[in-house]
Amino acid sequence: MKVRDVMSKKVITCRPDETIGILANLFKENHISGVPVVENGKVVGIASETDLLKLFKTSEFSNELFLPSPLEIIEIPLKNIIRLEEVKNTLVDMKLKQVSSIMKKSVQSISPDDNLENASKKMIRNKINRLPVIENEKLVGIVARSDIIRGLSTME
Repeated sequence: MKVRDVMSKKVITCRPDETIGILANLFKENHISGVPVVENGKVVGIASETDLLKLFKTSEFSNELFLPSPLEIIEIPLKNIIRLEEVKNTLVDMKLKQVSSIMKKSVQSISPDDNLENASKKMIRNKINRLPVIENEKLVGIVARSDIIRGLSTME
């Protein structure tokens, strides 16, 4: 069975200059977890929910553990309010960053004429969940793990 037999032809994409807020909305509204990043008709990257989650790892968010002194216990509610405001500001700043700042620029892709076995091997080897399907340097579809499983389940 070929990739073209199971790929999704209607591909949701974003541009590298779009904001992370727009990207997050794309994921939510379309119930997807990753998109090819396209510029001038060419795939220039790929962005996923994992890339979004990595922002929290490198941002102001941390698991700070401290033991307050008796006098500091009085200050804790105030510190928490200040910290909550800092977190809120960090989230706003994150949403305004460009997709290009988090996307993976090295994109694994596949041909529509390739077989499902090669697609699954490529996904496993590269630890990825989806492959843009490229034909004549143009994005013609996307194949996800679930597409491959669906295709394999219909084979006899």
